[in-house]
Formats: sequence, C-alpha cells, structure tokens
Amino acid sequence: MRNMYLLGLALSLASHSVLAQNPPAPLPPKDVFVADLLKQMTVDEKIGQLRLISIGPEMPRELIRKEIAAGRIGGTFNSITRAENRPMQDAAQRSRLKIPMFFAYDVIHGHRTIFPISLALASSWDMDAIALSGRVAAKEASADGIDLTFAPMVDIARDPRWGRTSEGFGEDTYLVSRIAKVMVHAYQGVSPALPSNIMASVKHFALYGAVEGGRDYNIVDMSPVRMFQDYLPPYRAAIDAGAGGVMVALNSINGIPATANLWLMQDLLRKDWGFKGVAVSDHGAIIELIRHGVAKDGREAAKLAIKAGIDMSMNDKVYGEELPGLLKSGEVPQSDLDNAVREVLGAKYDMGLFADPYLRIGKTQDDPADTNAESRLHRSEAREVARKSLVLLKNQSETLPLKKQARIALVGPLAKAPIDIMGSWAANGQPAQSVTVFDGMRNALGQQGTLIYARGANITDDQKIVDYLNFLNFDNPEVTNDPRLAREMIDEAVKAAQQADVVVAVVGESRGMSHESSSRTSLDIPASQRALITALKATGKPLVLVLMNGRPLSIDLQQQQADAVLETWFSGTEGGNAIADVLFGDYNPSGKLPITFPRSVGQIPTYYSHLTIGRPFTPGKPGNYTSQYFDEANTPLYPFGYGLSYTDFSLSDVSLSAKTLKPGASLTASVTLKNTGKRDGETVVQLYLHDVAASMSRPLKELKNFQKIMLKAGEQKIVQFTLDENDLKFYNAQLKYAAEPGEFEVLIGLDSQNVQQNSFQLL
Repeated sequence: MRNMYLLGLALSLASHSVLAQNPPAPLPPKDVFVADLLKQMTVDEKIGQLRLISIGPEMPRELIRKEIAAGRIGGTFNSITRAENRPMQDAAQRSRLKIPMFFAYDVIHGHRTIFPISLALASSWDMDAIALSGRVAAKEASADGIDLTFAPMVDIARDPRWGRTSEGFGEDTYLVSRIAKVMVHAYQGVSPALPSNIMASVKHFALYGAVEGGRDYNIVDMSPVRMFQDYLPPYRAAIDAGAGGVMVALNSINGIPATANLWLMQDLLRKDWGFKGVAVSDHGAIIELIRHGVAKDGREAAKLAIKAGIDMSMNDKVYGEELPGLLKSGEVPQSDLDNAVREVLGAKYDMGLFADPYLRIGKTQDDPADTNAESRLHRSEAREVARKSLVLLKNQSETLPLKKQARIALVGPLAKAPIDIMGSWAANGQPAQSVTVFDGMRNALGQQGTLIYARGANITDDQKIVDYLNFLNFDNPEVTNDPRLAREMIDEAVKAAQQADVVVAVVGESRGMSHESSSRTSLDIPASQRALITALKATGKPLVLVLMNGRPLSIDLQQQQADAVLETWFSGTEGGNAIADVLFGDYNPSGKLPITFPRSVGQIPTYYSHLTIGRPFTPGKPGNYTSQYFDEANTPLYPFGYGLSYTDFSLSDVSLSAKTLKPGASLTASVTLKNTGKRDGETVVQLYLHDVAASMSRPLKELKNFQKIMLKAGEQKIVQFTLDENDLKFYNAQLKYAAEPGEFEVLIGLDSQNVQQNSFQLL
C-alpha cells in the first residue's frame, strides 16, 4: 500500500513540475479579477455563463460553437477528447470578453482505466487505494481536456432497491464521509488549477439516497435530526475538503425540490457551511420544477432556481429563455444574477482557465494519435485496487483458493461480459480493453489446468427487462440473449460441470440493472440464473459463486447451495485478473461490506446503525411482542463490515486507558489482533460506539474509526484507537451538536455484528 501511496503522490507532483516549467501569466486575486470582469459583462453574457450544455443531439456541435462565440454558453459536458474540446475553447476565445469554457464529465470510478464501482471501492476500506483510483482518474481525464467531474457521489444508501446504490459508497455516515474527503483530495490535489488535476463537484445535494421506496427521482421525507446526523455529513466532508462544486439533487426534501430549496441552498450550504463554489443543477432539473408542482411555468421555475442559488442550469433552456424577462421586470434582482455568475467565474479561475484556457487541452501536435491507446491505461493500479475491493462471503471447507492444476468449469452469463464488468458510469472505458473473468482465469491457469466454459443461462429471460435495459442502446445493445432454449443451455453447463473438479459460476446483474433509473422491486438473482445454480448444485461438484452486481442481493438460498461465495461487484478494466488473483490464492481477500445484505427485500431497511427501541428482538429468545418478522430470521444475511480471509484472525478483549473521560481529554481503546491462520493476510479492525442513555434514542452502534492491518501468519499487533469528546457528539432534538455525559460502550470487531466490548463514562 505504501507503494500505491507513493505512486499517487508522484502523479500529483508531476503536475507541479509541468506548472513550474510553464508558469501561467500572473492574475490579480480572484475576488478582484472576478469583480472587474463582472463590471465588463452585459446581461446576456452573464446569463450565458449560467448555461451548462450537454454535447449530443439536443444541440449540434456547430451550433454550440456559434453560441459559445456569442458568449451564450459557460460550459459543456460529455465531450471527452482534446480534439473535441479545442474548437469550443477556440470559439470562447473569439467571444467579446474571451471568457474560457470549462469541460465536465461523469468521471466516477475511472476515466479510461475503469476502477471498481464506488460501492466496491468502499469495500476495500483502504483509503490509499481509493485515493489512487481518484488520482489516476484525474490524471487521465485532465489529459483529455476535462476540467471538472461530477463526483464524488456521496449519497447514503440504505435501500438497495435504488439503482444508484452502485454509484455511492454504502450505508454508513462515517465511512462515506472519510471517502468523500479522500476523493476530493485525489481529484483536486493541492489545487484544481494544476494541469493534471480536475475540480470535484460533490453530488447529489442532498439526501438523494433516501428516495422513498428506493425509486429513483422520488420524494424524500425525513426528520431534521436524521438528516443532520446520518445523511448530510458526507456532503459537508467533501465541502470541507475543498470541493469546488456541488451538483444539486433531483428529489424534493420534505415537499420542496432541492433545486428550489432556499433553506438547503442558502441557509445550510452557503451560510452555515460557508460553501463558496459553484452549484450546478442536475440534468433538466429546473424545468422539472413544473412537474414537481412548485412552478406553474418555465418563468417561475427559473425564478425559483436562481433565487435558491442554482448557479448553472444543466441542459435545459430555461435560464436563457426566462432570465432576461425576469430581470427586466425586477422579479429577479441583478444581485441574484451577479451572485451566480460570480461563482461560475470563480470556479473557472480556481481551475486555472483564466491563466491558461488550454491548460488541459494542450497543443494540437501533442494530441495522442489514439485516445484509446493501450499505453494510456493504468492497468497495474486498476488490478491492485480491484483485488482489495473483493469480499469473500463464504468459504466452506476451504473450497477456495482453487488449484491451478484443476479442471475448472466456468459457467454463467457474466463470465464473458466485458461491458458489464466495468459497471455503471464507466466514463470512456472501452469494453474491448476489459479483462473478463474468463480472460483472467485463462491467464492465471496458463498451461497448468483446464478451463471448460459454458454460458449456462441468459442474464434474464424476461424480454421486457431486456428491452428496458437496451432502451438507449438499441443499435448496440448491451444485453444480448442466447437464442437457445434455457434447458439446452443448462444441460451444456451441467455437462461441463460433470467433467470438472470444481465449478465457478459467475452470476448476478448486468451493469444496466444497477444504474440510474434502474430501481428494482426484487433483489433476487434473475430466475434464469437461479435455475442454473440449482442445476449445478445437483451435480455434487464443489460450487463457487462469483457475484457481479451493483447492490446487495437476496442470495440466501444460493449461498446455501454454494460452497464458496466471492462478491466482486463490478470490478473494472482489470476485474478479471483481480478476481482470478483471489480465486487462485495469489491474493488473500481483505474486503469488507460497506452495506448490509438482507435475507430478502422484505427486511429493508436493514442498516446496522438503527436506533434503540423499547421492544427489541433478541436472537435466541421468544419473539412474541418484540420488533421482528415472524416468518424469517431477523438478522441480516451478511452484516455491515463483514468479509472473510484465507487466514483467520482473533481479537482480544477491549482495554481502555481510563474508565472516565473528561471534556477536552482523550482515552485510548486497545485490542490485540492476531493472525491465527497459516497465511499472511489483511483485515479491518472496526471501532463502534453506543451512547447508552441520552436525551433521545441513539443507534445500537455507530462506526467511529477503523484500521486496515496486515499481519504475517502467527503475528499479532496491538491496535489502538484514540477517543475524545468529538467522537461522542450527536445532533439532539434541538439540532445542537454536542456530547452528553453518561455511559458509552466501546465495541471493536472485524465486522459490525461480532464485537468485543468495554465501557467508560463521559463526565
């Protein structure tokens, strides 16, 4: 991991070297520069700066360049090469005031080299690995002329029916907040003005992961206490880390759409949190205020948005069409317009574009001959990060690791899935450059063993679902079904299994099933694949399930049928090699779940940090008149923080340096971690706290710290955590953030469920 950190540092420092060789022209301080430019701008030019246009059929490139030259566009997104962006920046330099464009893109988990999806990155619990993924993404994106990314996505997700669960970092406030800071620093480095850095725009502000029923674009109705305690901290963490932008959510919050929410955008974001950056609407969100029922027409929608503090209108025409009239009538004061333009110009200043509009575009002669060239990828980094993101969920009788001399049947519709392995929002990743599970296992086996492949099933045989998944890609469908009968495909897979020593089944979701607008009412593996797993189980051969998915799935029966289960999420460009590394034991898995796996969809929500209640269910005791479901086990299938290794670890009792804690002081909680197995391995020691008696109900436990520790076989180490009053604070019923005197339990474990415990008193 130290080597990964040094590589990331080297990538960042390289930008300093470039800047030193080519120092930008000196500019006045930002406030002075922007104020002077504002004085020179016409109303039309100011409004133009608030338009963020999507490259696509909505507006042809020729028209975009004409509008830019007229000063009527401030930025674009979805153009991903220097050759695409240069003519638009040229057009900006032909405009009256030569205000530069910025170019944005959804760089979520890699740009050309695709790293594991965000949920998988969180599974690593490895901040250096996560930072490296962001640093490489920034380097690659900036090399293609991109200035800003709509990331990190830090929405807390506790309902895995939501398709965008795959895009975020899981259910826990503390873990997601830690990652938010890391990703902002990775994208922006010491300054977003450096040529190999890009500006971060944290999203979706706010509470988007709590949409009702897990249904995308839906409402959010939430108490202020839960909002401040559980859902807002990750956005705050990203802003405190210096994120230059915020993308505003599509959902409403307690009846008021975020895009028109004065309290959210002005009182909280600007005044309380002190955010000074640019606020961007989500795609078409301003005109959607009409459908939300808070604006009667486009004129009113534009008025509500600009007054709320939405600086840039993403891909709708409403600011351009309506603001001139609103300003002329006095319904929108000039100061509201100037405030928005000031933030847009300030962001461009911070990105270094006023000093050099071609900072990331460069010169034509320096453009890569092939933007998708293999030499532009960072495969070793992607493979290393992907290995750390894999979570071993079951390993009965040491089924894994596999022997390279074995005869292995590899089956399943996702075994050869170069598009799916990249996951949702795969930026400019090229499927032809992806390493599939089949590729990775074949590479690992070489000439030693035998790999027998059979597809076994389609991802789904439901044609309506296939058509839905291919809706935007009918000319080049992502999901293509094998026309053979399901029985014929299963028979082929069973025959392959009968010839093998062990069966590896790669099953789960296509990437489109875990994406924006891909909410599900069921968390089951599709029926076609469930039938395949049952048939493979019946062969009596050891069965390994390799899961590919962007959300927790309900796999209770399937994990019972399997001898081993490896959660791989969507693991990116080098996913197949990383998965093979773990399957064959060249890498000892160390991932831990950042989100709880329910037994069934009926258990949702199953997040671990739920509040204490008066009639809790206690496993092993009668359930009558307690909070429980009588028709299913009440524990999760796999708890938050869970993940196995090819070695074993033990934890000692928790030792505290003191039994009391005074305000302003600290104490140390210690455990001894021992590798009791026969292999070197890495695990995550997790510290949770429980406030026993407070002015309001508090969670059963809350993650407050963790450390990822590598130990050689037989080695042990004392792991220490420092606690102070800040770790004990929470938002009370009056939204005051404070710690209350009383007893606190310290719980330390290798997952959230199995913990060692001690306690102390806050005086």
